[in-house]
Amino acid sequence: MPSQSHNEPLSAYMSDVHRTDLLDREQEAELARQWCATRDQRAAEELVQRNLRFVVKVAMGFRKYGVPVTDLIQEGNMGLIHAVEKFDPSRGTRLISYAVWWIKAYIQAYIIRSWSLVRVGTTQTQRRLFYKLPKALSQPNVVGESYEARIGRIAEDLNARPKDVYLMMGALKGRDLSLDVPVEESSMVTWGDRVRDERKNPEEATAEGQDEAVRHNILVECVGKLSERQQEIIRLRHLIDEPMTLRQVGTAMSLSRERVRQLEAQALRKLKGMMVPRYQRGANQAPARGARPAMTA
Repeated sequence: MPSQSHNEPLSAYMSDVHRTDLLDREQEAELARQWCATRDQRAAEELVQRNLRFVVKVAMGFRKYGVPVTDLIQEGNMGLIHAVEKFDPSRGTRLISYAVWWIKAYIQAYIIRSWSLVRVGTTQTQRRLFYKLPKALSQPNVVGESYEARIGRIAEDLNARPKDVYLMMGALKGRDLSLDVPVEESSMVTWGDRVRDERKNPEEATAEGQDEAVRHNILVECVGKLSERQQEIIRLRHLIDEPMTLRQVGTAMSLSRERVRQLEAQALRKLKGMMVPRYQRGANQAPARGARPAMTA
């Protein structure tokens, strides 16, 4: 027996929702009042069922993003359900006029979530760029305008920064590639087989950690042998999370920029002279990697 086409369930669903009659204004208002007053679940379900065709129509407008239409419809239905729960018939508007915003919001959020393993659309600016940038980039170039100027103009038009535009351009260009996909159609070699494991083995990681700890201890001890002024300059220039510039250090210590540079150079020469011999002595005394310690009687 031939297998059903994967489009048949979708076609059947769309035919089914289009066979469902729409509510007129009075029927809709009565069901909405009933839901608001008594939380009658049957009234809410009726409001949802009679408006499902609109969800399909909205979802079809987002097909170009490459997300399965069935997923878009499902998310849009969730938006419709949310809208029914929040709908206030006393405002005099039709349900679908209110619900279309929620339907689109749910669909758009789903597209962004499924677009990449790398998170995009985490800010309002990124979400706006995700949907508006493709159209802006498709517009003809201005004669004589450089690439950087074009991106700057687009960023200004979309109320964003150029770096946000560049970031979203990269996200829109490349979807995630499964590592299980063959490199070539007839090949058994996958992209995952081509990816080199850059992680260190446990032995290397342990040795590097120990070596880093040794170097850190030597640095701390040697810095302590500098003058107080040199210690402060080394700390501000190299040992804090956001190192200061020479001018900033000079302002903090009431010194000229040039004087700070001279003191820093002197301090670094002293540190090198103290640290290198100590580190070399420690390396020569350390047991060979992988060697076992000698057993004592």
